[in-house]
Amino acid sequence: MKIVAKKNIKRIVACFLAVMMLFVTACGSAPKEPGDDPVTGEKPDHLVVGFSIDSYLIERWQRDTDIFAAKLKELDSEAEVNLQNANGDLETQKEQIKYLIEKRVDVLVIVCIDSDSLSDVVAEAKSAGIPVIAYDRLIKNADVDLYISFDNEMVGQLMGQSLVDAGLPNKKVMMLSGPNEDNNVSLVETGFKRVMDENGIEIVDAYHAPGWKAEDAAAYLSEHLNELDDVDAIMCGNDNIATKVIKTLSEARLAGKIKIVGQDADLEACQRVVEGTQVMTVYKPVEKLAQAAAQCTIELANNNELSTETDAMSDGSYDVPYYFLDPIAVTKDNMDDTVIASGFHMKEEVYMNVTN
Repeated sequence: MKIVAKKNIKRIVACFLAVMMLFVTACGSAPKEPGDDPVTGEKPDHLVVGFSIDSYLIERWQRDTDIFAAKLKELDSEAEVNLQNANGDLETQKEQIKYLIEKRVDVLVIVCIDSDSLSDVVAEAKSAGIPVIAYDRLIKNADVDLYISFDNEMVGQLMGQSLVDAGLPNKKVMMLSGPNEDNNVSLVETGFKRVMDENGIEIVDAYHAPGWKAEDAAAYLSEHLNELDDVDAIMCGNDNIATKVIKTLSEARLAGKIKIVGQDADLEACQRVVEGTQVMTVYKPVEKLAQAAAQCTIELANNNELSTETDAMSDGSYDVPYYFLDPIAVTKDNMDDTVIASGFHMKEEVYMNVTN
């Protein structure tokens, strides 16, 4: 009995030591905060990129950041991304950018909440020798090292032309856009209004949803349903707004009577397009944009120069390097050749509600 007891004690001790070793190993391999050396506090010898995101309220941003991080790892296996999500709050975004500056990241990539309100904090980054990329949304009066986006005036033109092609017998439309603080909103509206003017179509009303809150756009529409008698179509600033707008129209028994366009090629929007309840969505191949941004990030970190050919765009005070991609109008006729062929969405997901 004593021998057995000793053996059991040895087994218990051995198990305890094994568990402790696993615990120590796990603690030792826990990911470190990018930019921090736990011993010296010195800047790490590998690339650390600070990525400040507006919020994940818009479906596409998760895809952008995932693709960016994957491409960055492909180009530099040691690279890290310190992702900060401001949840749509401007002051939070400013503090998070300052935090990334303090961490001495090598490059800052920013999806701004307010195009007019980040010039001071960008100046802090540049004073610290950190290159700054304005991702998808221009930061005004900031002299960023690169503005990378899509041709947003073209987005508006594609929306407008799709409605014209679909037929607007009363020549009246409404716009339910995103916030004026997003510089892309004004660019999209410029392109859309140009097509409306060229075709003699009246924009009877316009609303800008604060913080891209689709529920606010839907609430505004609910309050103005009596003004929709002669309205042929509604231009929605993005597909999330389009989703709420179509629900509101359905509840008012107006679904199908008013044509809808949006942008971002969200899955629900693509489903509506093939079902026939949304005229089109603007597909912006974010995988190409995110990959190009990762490539430019590496170049700016290594030699502060870009090999990519760029145009120039005024940010209000400076002409900044501007790299853009063309958006694509997606209808039920070219869904397979665009969104599905690129792998952006799976065919079975897009057509799940369509019966032949």
